[in-house]
Amino acid sequence: MTTTTAPARHSIVGERAIWFWAGCAAISAGIVLHLPMLVHAHHMMGNRLVGMPMDPWMHLGMALILLGVPLACWGALPRHRAPHGSEAGTSYEAPDTTQLNRWHAGVLAVLTLGLVIDVMKPATLGFVLPGLRNEYGIDPSTAALLPLVALTGTTVGSFVWGWLADVYGRRVSILLSTILFASTAICGAMPSFEWNLVMCFLMGCSAGGMLPVVYTLLAEVMPPRHRSWVLVLVGGTGLIGGYLAASAAAHAFEPQFGWRVLWLQGFPSALLLLALARLIPESPRFLAEQGRDAELAQMQQRFGIVPRPRVDAPADADIAHHRHGRLTAALSIAALAWSFVNFGLLLWLPSDLQERGYSAELASGILASSALLALPTIVLAAWLYSRWSSKWTLVGTVLLTLAGLVGALLPAPVLASPPVLIAVIATLIVGTNGMIAVLLPYTAENYPLGVRGRATGLVAGASKFGGVAVQGFALMGLIPTLGGAAVALLAPMGVSAALIAWAGRETRGRSLRELEA
Repeated sequence: MTTTTAPARHSIVGERAIWFWAGCAAISAGIVLHLPMLVHAHHMMGNRLVGMPMDPWMHLGMALILLGVPLACWGALPRHRAPHGSEAGTSYEAPDTTQLNRWHAGVLAVLTLGLVIDVMKPATLGFVLPGLRNEYGIDPSTAALLPLVALTGTTVGSFVWGWLADVYGRRVSILLSTILFASTAICGAMPSFEWNLVMCFLMGCSAGGMLPVVYTLLAEVMPPRHRSWVLVLVGGTGLIGGYLAASAAAHAFEPQFGWRVLWLQGFPSALLLLALARLIPESPRFLAEQGRDAELAQMQQRFGIVPRPRVDAPADADIAHHRHGRLTAALSIAALAWSFVNFGLLLWLPSDLQERGYSAELASGILASSALLALPTIVLAAWLYSRWSSKWTLVGTVLLTLAGLVGALLPAPVLASPPVLIAVIATLIVGTNGMIAVLLPYTAENYPLGVRGRATGLVAGASKFGGVAVQGFALMGLIPTLGGAAVALLAPMGVSAALIAWAGRETRGRSLRELEA
């Protein structure tokens, strides 16, 4: 074993690592060359760049970034794509008796950081918009284009990176999305609003790829006994961490350095993720198919993963295949319904409450309560998912969200009572937090290796599409109310719960090979 470990240390990005790091160096230099203009604006212009022409250093910086991005991407890609097809299954898996060790802990820490980066993107939008509107002197409807294009980017990114993860590998997809995310940090240095829209779309594309690939990779490297609770807990921690990181950065840096610094923080966070790339393993089947035997041997040593025979398909495989198609529809509908609740109903909830006559303090207090409820909800969801039932935990969270929607339709005199209103909103918050915590882990466990990235990307993209649609409605002046949104979402939420209960299957503690059969 000692003869294979040393060579693997040099193959983070395959045989063309020198080009990868050269591209990363060019990107870093390009971003640094944008800083003098920002420093000048900080000291002389009150952090305002609007109307300022781009100086020669910025033009040189953009040229270096345009050179560095394709160079780093080419260096990260393996020489050959994985030869397996969409029907490929898991051929390497850790036995149930495998204990979690420091290598598992390292993977969990790095991939949680990746999820934090994914969540930070949409979470930062709310902190950026007031300063952006003030600097560019634009009205709210024009400013709404920024979250629209950014969330569109995250939706597109979920599909694209999920597909790349199935074709070239999980770690490669994470590295590629990180490269693009780092390069788009110059969004904070764009003098014009139009360039902000372009860069924010690209930034959204890059950040949106983390979510499906992280769940896919974790499902493939964790022992079956630990897989369920790890997926839910890491996903929930990344969700909370992303919102906390965005709000903490806004609190610490925006008052002194302005809104632009919130985009520039993507550069150091991406560099940190690249620096920790050695801790991110590749899915073992990709290593075996690409002839990377040294890395495969090292991974077997670190993670206890061994070759396992494929499980024979059951006699009713054809029936199961048709039910699997229905499950895809059920998970996609559930993700869409969740996205409309999260980005529509809950996002506009403070405004709706103030129109009902409640104070701004109460409206803000409800948002604060959502943060307090998130962590215990996710811990409870992880426990139920791993100890009771993965399928019925998901169905239960969908039904709890449905109960909150039904509560929102209570007569106005009943909802006028603060305890009733808070109970309804708390039900919605607990239901949505639990639902998103288990939805993507359940998706990653239910699809074979050959399409796992694409399937998880599809559901992840659906979970963000509601944000795109809601921003589009806002541009047309259609702001959802609590009751109106509840009426529209009752049917899809109920249908998804019924379909998951019918077509879903139990994944708790089961081998991926058994599930793929």
